[in-house]
Amino acid sequence: MSQFSKTFQRFTSTYTSKSIPSKAHHHVPIPDSAFPKGYLLNGIHAGVKKKPDVLDVGVILSQRPASVAACFTRNAFKAAPVIVSQEVLEKGGGRARGIVVNSGCANAVTGTQGMQDAWAMVRATDVLLEEPPSDGHSETLVMSTGVIGQTLPIAKILAGIKSLSTSQLGSGFDAWERAAQAFMTTDTFPKLRARTFTIRGKEFRLAGMDKGAGMIHPDMGPPSTPAQLHATLLGCILTDASVSPRSLQTALTYAVDRSFNSISVDGDMSTNDTIIVMANGAAAEGLPEIDEASDREAYEVFKEELTSFAADLAKLVVRDGEGATKFVTISVEGAANYADAHKVASRISTSALVKTALFGEDANWGRILAATGSIPLSTPLDPTRVSVSFVPIDGTAPLPLLVNGEPEKVDEARASQIIGQEDLEIRVELGLGAESAKYWTCDFSYEYVRINGDYRT
Repeated sequence: MSQFSKTFQRFTSTYTSKSIPSKAHHHVPIPDSAFPKGYLLNGIHAGVKKKPDVLDVGVILSQRPASVAACFTRNAFKAAPVIVSQEVLEKGGGRARGIVVNSGCANAVTGTQGMQDAWAMVRATDVLLEEPPSDGHSETLVMSTGVIGQTLPIAKILAGIKSLSTSQLGSGFDAWERAAQAFMTTDTFPKLRARTFTIRGKEFRLAGMDKGAGMIHPDMGPPSTPAQLHATLLGCILTDASVSPRSLQTALTYAVDRSFNSISVDGDMSTNDTIIVMANGAAAEGLPEIDEASDREAYEVFKEELTSFAADLAKLVVRDGEGATKFVTISVEGAANYADAHKVASRISTSALVKTALFGEDANWGRILAATGSIPLSTPLDPTRVSVSFVPIDGTAPLPLLVNGEPEKVDEARASQIIGQEDLEIRVELGLGAESAKYWTCDFSYEYVRINGDYRT
């Protein structure tokens, strides 16, 4: 135990006895039949992590050519796997067949060696494809997560990848779960979900996994978008529907903005954030690719299914936030446009004062207003039109705190009851228009400080 841990343990034992709720109930089994067809997966221990038998390398292969789309971090210090995956995606014209991921080391800010290592992982995984590419073009995207500024133990990783064979890859729940476990860093459970959906009477499947518990405030976009502001968020979603690369990217960009780009644990953007979607058409034999231009109706159904599914995965990251005791939905309504609503929701979600009040179960709604008013909007706020309320998740009536700029006489006992629940909603009405946005966040606890004060030691 480090000196920090010893000191912090004495501090927390003096000042709080509040326990972190178990997250185990979010780890759910999934029947094999729910997973999309045409994919093979596994997770192995290659030796990136020191503890034996902890899975740290995952491989996902499509048994047939697939459309691929991705959204990557806009952090200026993009990690080597982000840069390499962007190049693979661009040169492949939105087609690929493999994904390889390691945890335990982010391969970020690692210079030339980091780029060489990322390419080595890609090429080693290419060899596992049923018909490896012969034209020199890679068909595997790569992701890494863990400590920044350290190089990969690449010899161990390559040996692990090369040890895999088709017989060691599976398509059932066990294989999917092992791949999901290989993503994990400070996560407390593998984040894996699946669902079916129907387009024009034909059933398709979506399944996905992601990881993240800290360093979570993604700002991701497609490779061509310019850089903006801002443990890593990694995820992949696989479907057996057939979708054109162009429309898959458009749908993913829309979905990410309303899911992964709408969560925050601590307000810090990673160098490695990546979400990949693969559509191999294994359940769409004889059907045309879903495309926005040629079949708008089918595309809209797919886009909404993808967005809803991505939101489900994103929420799991917040529920597993490092040291989190609360899952909080921030709903901003009555904005002039979606961008303004999203900005306000993001600001409230990242306010350290709001998040510490949530942990302390203190109904200090003035902090919510301060955060709301700190963001310049396209249509300036009128404080006399703003309302704030706490909304319980049990369906009982919301508790108004501020109505059209006038403070309510708050029932403090009722406020404490609502904010004392593990799940709650904070609703802000701006009174400027008809647009709305949601953000999902958590509180700041003593445990969050302990985890991140001790992360490398």
